[in-house]
Amino acid sequence: MSRTFPVEDPATLEVIEQVADLGVEDAVAAVDRAAAAYPAWSRTSPRHRSDVLRRAHGLMLRDRDALAALIARENGKSLTDAAGEVVYAAEFFRWFSEEAVRPGGEYGDAPAGGARTLVSHRPVGVAALVTPWNFPAAMATRKIGPALAAGCTVVLKPAAETPLTALAVARLLGEAGVPDGVVEVVTTTDAADVVGAWLADDRVRKVSFTGSTGVGRALLHQAADRVLNASMELGGNAPVVVAEDADLEAAVAGTMLAKFRNGGQACTAANRIYVHADIAFDFLARLGAEVEKLTVGAALDGAQIGPLISAAAVERVRRTVERAVAEGARVSHRAALPDAPGHFYPPTVLADVAPDATILREEIFGPVAPLVVWDDEDELLRLVNDTEHGLAAYVFAGDLARAIRLGERIEAGMVGINRGLVSDPSAPFGGMKQSGLGREGARDGLREFQETQYLSVDWPEYPSGGRADQCCCRAAFAIVSSTIWLTREPLGQPA
Repeated sequence: MSRTFPVEDPATLEVIEQVADLGVEDAVAAVDRAAAAYPAWSRTSPRHRSDVLRRAHGLMLRDRDALAALIARENGKSLTDAAGEVVYAAEFFRWFSEEAVRPGGEYGDAPAGGARTLVSHRPVGVAALVTPWNFPAAMATRKIGPALAAGCTVVLKPAAETPLTALAVARLLGEAGVPDGVVEVVTTTDAADVVGAWLADDRVRKVSFTGSTGVGRALLHQAADRVLNASMELGGNAPVVVAEDADLEAAVAGTMLAKFRNGGQACTAANRIYVHADIAFDFLARLGAEVEKLTVGAALDGAQIGPLISAAAVERVRRTVERAVAEGARVSHRAALPDAPGHFYPPTVLADVAPDATILREEIFGPVAPLVVWDDEDELLRLVNDTEHGLAAYVFAGDLARAIRLGERIEAGMVGINRGLVSDPSAPFGGMKQSGLGREGARDGLREFQETQYLSVDWPEYPSGGRADQCCCRAAFAIVSSTIWLTREPLGQPA
């Protein structure tokens, strides 16, 4: 009998479904199928791949409510957050459907003469994708979309906590016209061995991982043995900077979004909130009042803040807050907890946090907002940048030029200026320092799944006039004609 593992609703602790617990042999078999499907899919016209992704976008929006309910059940996030994730996730299919037909390339003279250069971008090959539980739809589509647009086939390992969403997305891709073998989903509780088998397989030429910095480092060590193309979207420690001239209402609203979306379980979540001394009292009062209004409970009951993903996550956040209080912080505001069995932790505001507090050096991954007061900009920036992470940051200031200057001095790959959200499929998502390598989204996301190739074409120089010029013209026509022939849609391929 095949092994299975349970998928639990973290709000009720009920088992939603049993899912196949696949092992290394199954993982290798998935690569077998993806490798077999790769030659045909990579030769499929960009227009056809674009049409398939566009259909997948429409199907996700068609099933938006069902997908949101599924995400809310296995992940625990509010229905509002889950519905927003479905739309965001679907947008990666639409964005990369448009990028698929704009692969780019270059043609030009070699500076020394005597040659012409043709540059093109080709799919990297079979790609191994590893995604986390906190955004089970968006983290999958943000990788699958560009991979399919580039002409790659993929093997995907979703998190064991939230495999159902990935399986649902894969079914929709099949309905959209993705051929068998192009997207293989491997559900497992043996992540290390499954992913290790993929990284050791010569047929896998790309790994794209989203998760903790610690796991990312380990995967990079494995990838280095095969000089494997690797993209890493790793941990964060995002600061929020609130200047003395900030619009308080907008700053509080932006901080609530940056901190409490998905219950703080996001790599881009606000982790450290630095508020100027002139407005710190008012900001704390307003933020605290908003936090105390938050409703906590099961998403299907309409709560704004759902559970954490596991009992271990609750215990980790609880210990983090207790240590912060022992170091001098004060719990200034809290939301009420429901009388329910789930993995709940109350949204919490910590005041009087010292600039060197331990909590400011850790990724909280929970609904806890530590506030630090500042009054010197240079010292502020030293504190903000004193971390190994550099994924996201947020700046609120009335003077836009000053806000941008502050943003440019922060060592982070993404900075929200007077807004609490930075993610957008059309923008390059990724971090500096130990927050990752490479970018997802935008044109950069497509390039992560492509190799660049150039052809150096002999092009003898002839004196002007005479039959030699005619020969050059004929050669140029032949090259252009060949390029058009090689890139046109295969006969019988749907438009």
